[in-house]
Amino acid sequence: MALTGAAAELELPLEVVEFLGWLATERGRAANTISAYRRDLAAYVAWLEDRERDIFTVDQATLVDFVAERQASGAASSSIARQLAAVRTLHRYLVAEELRPDDPTIDVEGVRVPAGLPKPLTEAEVVALLDVVTGADPVARRDRALLELLYATGARISEACGLSSGDIDFDARLVRLFGKGSKERIVPFGRAAAAALDEWFAPDGRMVLVPAQWRRRNDAEAVFLNARGGRLSRQAAWAVVRRHGRLAGLRDLSPHVLRHSCATHLLDHGADLRVVQELLGHATISTTQVYTKVSQERLFDVYRAAHPRAIAS
Repeated sequence: MALTGAAAELELPLEVVEFLGWLATERGRAANTISAYRRDLAAYVAWLEDRERDIFTVDQATLVDFVAERQASGAASSSIARQLAAVRTLHRYLVAEELRPDDPTIDVEGVRVPAGLPKPLTEAEVVALLDVVTGADPVARRDRALLELLYATGARISEACGLSSGDIDFDARLVRLFGKGSKERIVPFGRAAAAALDEWFAPDGRMVLVPAQWRRRNDAEAVFLNARGGRLSRQAAWAVVRRHGRLAGLRDLSPHVLRHSCATHLLDHGADLRVVQELLGHATISTTQVYTKVSQERLFDVYRAAHPRAIAS
């Protein structure tokens, strides 16, 4: 249900506008989140108006029809689940503010979103990616160090870009990463990443990009710098990964694929699931367990391809 036509031009009810303001000021939701809520609720309100209903007269049966029509339209389960979540939150707000006595969403069944398995690189593809970074100029050294560190640690791209020199213990080969909610974790890295970082921090590497005067105070401590001497941004780091991915023949490579690959290869080689959870900074073990499914799928693929009687003739 795209927000087009009447829905795009619809003037939202005052209560919905106040709800969006409440999300921003009381719940601290980001601007992008508020925009998504606005689009989903505008489409919901328009759908209700077409059926001579509104947010105060809608009942459970009508909401079930709403979900069913979204599913019949071929909308992705994730989109329907997101919109239903926005509708639920709105109706809970209306009850909390005593603008409506009941919540018609309470017994509406949720939409199951299939758990997609991450698509890790093979170990050969990782080698191809890392080998494609050639040259000894400062930018090549930086790119090699960034890619090696991402794969070695499973760091999120924001964590890598946020690194300061004091976060790396070169002798012990440890890096301090600050994850979601500023949660700190210490992650080891191996010889390959250590060698790439040593090259980057050598006199012909990072020092060449150091400007005569730092534009921002914290840039001086940044591990990864851009060509102008500022801290490498998340967007620029994404571009580094994608550019070298294309050179290695890996389409649409993202930093998160390197994180997936790190976790999957650790499990492939016998790492304990709890250890991988700690290394990746997952709050719950269930988040990490998706990688066990990936490893099982890879195991089954190898079996089917290699065992002489895996496929009946």
